[in-house]
Amino acid sequence: MIQGILRIDVSLFPKVYYVMHRKKAYSLKKERSSPGLRGRLWIDGTDGTFLGYGRIILLERIRELGSITKAAKSMAISYRHAWELVDSMNRQSPRALVESATGGRNGGGAQLTEDGEKAIVLFWELFADFQTYLKLQQKKTRQLWR
Repeated sequence: MIQGILRIDVSLFPKVYYVMHRKKAYSLKKERSSPGLRGRLWIDGTDGTFLGYGRIILLERIRELGSITKAAKSMAISYRHAWELVDSMNRQSPRALVESATGGRNGGGAQLTEDGEKAIVLFWELFADFQTYLKLQQKKTRQLWR
């Protein structure tokens, strides 16, 4: 079971938007033609952020590529940063989300545990609910621009 505090940061006028492509994260500085309500969602754990959008993408890449190194390269982040994120998630979870094997003759690798798979599903469910909430609240913010 994942324990933590749900923390929501809602920004009305963000300047930078991040778009996750299959292989890389791209930062887009873009002026929106219509103002709106935007937000970010993450789950806090005992040591700060436990799960968030970027961490979930990292978990999905590890599942897809079978390696923390390959996942980090696909996201244009350092191996050390990716490893620190995985270590943080594993430490804050009652059971590890990612299991890794050290390199060597046959190479190492990493794979998600059952709890890692559950964490991905849970986060995307929360994310979908959060997006629905933002759309519903969008009507209230429209009066600001009239």
